[in-house]
Amino acid sequence: MSNIYDAIIVGGGPAGLSAAIYLSRAKYSVLVLEKEKIGGQITITSEIVNYPGVLEDSGEGLTTKMRQQAENFGATFQVAEVKSLKLDQTIKKVETNRGTFESVGLVLATGAHPRKLGFPGEKEFQGRGIAYCATCDGEFFEGCQLFVIGGGFAACEEAIFLTQYASRVTMIVREEDFTCAKTIADEVRAHDQIDVVFETEIVEAGGHETLEYAVFRNNQDQSLWRYDANKEGPFGIFVFAGYVPENQLFHSQLSLNPQGYLITDRHQKTSIDGVYGAGDICEKDLRQVVTAVSDGAIAATSLEKYITAIKEQYHLETKAYQKQTVQAKHHQTGNSQTFISQDIREQLKPILERLTEDIYLIGKLSNDAFSLELKNFMEEFASLSPHIFLDYQDMEESPMMYIANDHQQDLGIHYHLVPGGHEFNSFVLAVYNAASVGQPLDEKIVAAIQNLKSHHIQVFVSLSCTMCPEVVQATQRMALLNNQIQTSIYDLSHYPEYKEQYRIMSVPCMVIDGQQVHFGKKNIEDIIKLL
Repeated sequence: MSNIYDAIIVGGGPAGLSAAIYLSRAKYSVLVLEKEKIGGQITITSEIVNYPGVLEDSGEGLTTKMRQQAENFGATFQVAEVKSLKLDQTIKKVETNRGTFESVGLVLATGAHPRKLGFPGEKEFQGRGIAYCATCDGEFFEGCQLFVIGGGFAACEEAIFLTQYASRVTMIVREEDFTCAKTIADEVRAHDQIDVVFETEIVEAGGHETLEYAVFRNNQDQSLWRYDANKEGPFGIFVFAGYVPENQLFHSQLSLNPQGYLITDRHQKTSIDGVYGAGDICEKDLRQVVTAVSDGAIAATSLEKYITAIKEQYHLETKAYQKQTVQAKHHQTGNSQTFISQDIREQLKPILERLTEDIYLIGKLSNDAFSLELKNFMEEFASLSPHIFLDYQDMEESPMMYIANDHQQDLGIHYHLVPGGHEFNSFVLAVYNAASVGQPLDEKIVAAIQNLKSHHIQVFVSLSCTMCPEVVQATQRMALLNNQIQTSIYDLSHYPEYKEQYRIMSVPCMVIDGQQVHFGKKNIEDIIKLL
């Protein structure tokens, strides 16, 4: 049987999910590759009210339904980081950290990431007063004065969201007016907790260990004004100044506009046959879920014709389409809380069936609510595989769980959290890597990890943060490959003392040996360099 897919989709956000729905429904074999969490950046949006036909939903709720649709039609999903693309041949090659995949057609739905402005102090105070995600970091600024930099849709949406934490929000808008729809701009103007300063931009931020002041410039008369924390109280800055296209994989192979966005025609075709673009990576005027799913649908239906023509021309055999059986859903009744839904159990089944070694989940618990929740999670997860056993020990300091081998020897991964939200996948990967052959990893990276000296890495996360899992997954893998490395993962909401100790105002936050404090998303190569 051929291992060549009809289509591979790089990116699991709304654009990629829409393309997967249309292609798999047309009975093409489809593989969706996503390096982090299926659903993309929209999963951190708590409220979506302008998607046609959906009165209200969260970003995660909406994209979860999209994924279920695609899977029901036969699409396959794989969490894997794409390392390189080879697009110059009839068969496209996608090299990932989980192996190389091939396809006739390709949809690039890689999206974009928040733009940094580059003003003095921005880099130095990221995580110490400067942030980029209201959902992830808003809770760290309870009662603070907040400045929101930007005047587009994201800035307005996040400014409104931040009012539930801030004493007051001031928007700093470089233009003469907002650059988004009038409806949300009017909502901002009418909000009694939000002030707006137009034709102004931030020029500097500074302080000692935490953010203490910010300097702004009035672009009409070039006058400067300053906000000081010492006089007015603690404050924070959230930057929402547009996005940067995720084009690193193909910037030298495909035509891009001057801003780096992918140029496509009205059929979403790029400058290379068989390669299509969809969503925020593309050159467009409006970046919304509704336009992303439209791009995905157009790219998919255009690609269908190409795939069929190429297969006929070259008498090409591809991976057989196989529609998945949709099982009836049984709803539980009663008061018992479950952490893992039936749908998730079905998705975990093929992963946990690959476990070949016995492991233990060992809890150090007390009688408090957090311990009880962690114990219930451990029991529910262990019930999913005969290779997972449980044991409990006396608590020493605070409730926690760690992974051990079949001799109950600590493997160096400690959880001071209940693995939920965006960290559930991280926990599943830790179990998989501890009890099986594990995910493929470059031999040079493995050697570099094994040559590292003893380190204790603390990772502080929020379960709503989409940037945290990459740091967690990297440090987990390093602990499994080097028994001198221990990683301890904390849900920061349960540990305010660490927030104060390390002055944490943004996640992910990584502390090495209790001394080096680093903020922001980092992959395994980045962390090796830091160590």
